[in-house]
Amino acid sequence: MRNGTAPATQDKPLSAYFIHFAAAFFSALTGYSDPPRTKALVMAPTQLRDRLLKLVEREIRRAEAGQPAMIRAKMNSLVDVKMIHALYKASRAGVQVFLNVRGICTLRPGVPGLSENIQVISIVGRFLEHARIFQFHNGGDENVFLASADWMTRNLDHRIELMFPVLAADAKRKVLAVLDAMFRDNVKARRLSKDGTYRTPPRHRGEERFEAQRALYEQALAEAARAQHRPAGFEPIESAVPTR
Repeated sequence: MRNGTAPATQDKPLSAYFIHFAAAFFSALTGYSDPPRTKALVMAPTQLRDRLLKLVEREIRRAEAGQPAMIRAKMNSLVDVKMIHALYKASRAGVQVFLNVRGICTLRPGVPGLSENIQVISIVGRFLEHARIFQFHNGGDENVFLASADWMTRNLDHRIELMFPVLAADAKRKVLAVLDAMFRDNVKARRLSKDGTYRTPPRHRGEERFEAQRALYEQALAEAARAQHRPAGFEPIESAVPTR
């Protein structure tokens, strides 16, 4: 490894890179070493906030340059003031922001001149969800991350948390399909208004009912059934550590 930021050679397996980071991560947890700093895997409280703010800022620059810019995120809670102000700035620049925040959200969407490009939904259904998914459009070269942290000060500044990129194309497709389902929900979804109240989004005439959790559950059952009849084997995952 070079300065703990990237593989030393281009042909070094990505799995070895993640294993190296995992070892450094757990050494930091036990107090045997300083927290690792990497570009691919991001740790709180040392890097995560700065990395997220830089990703938001990159979408802002693209919007200001007249390029399509979008952020989609799924989390449990959104209360961190700096992250909220960054999203307000993004909205004012023209970035389209879609948030699925199951619990507490102190951001106010739809406020003219502040957050009219932000939509927030909450879904509380049969299953208690804890997934955190962050998508940044990046000019079409989507950056997709999974994380343990909500956008809360306690998570970003006072806890050990981890965010990692989804690199394999098939895995990225599946993660983005989850976001698609969440923002398509017209049964359990409640949309946050600028006055802080939640309302059921209206369904257009002829629009079919779509419940995200039910659809994803049925999809998982179907995939499990297919897997039972599939011969065992391993499929290699080929990707590269992101450099930006």
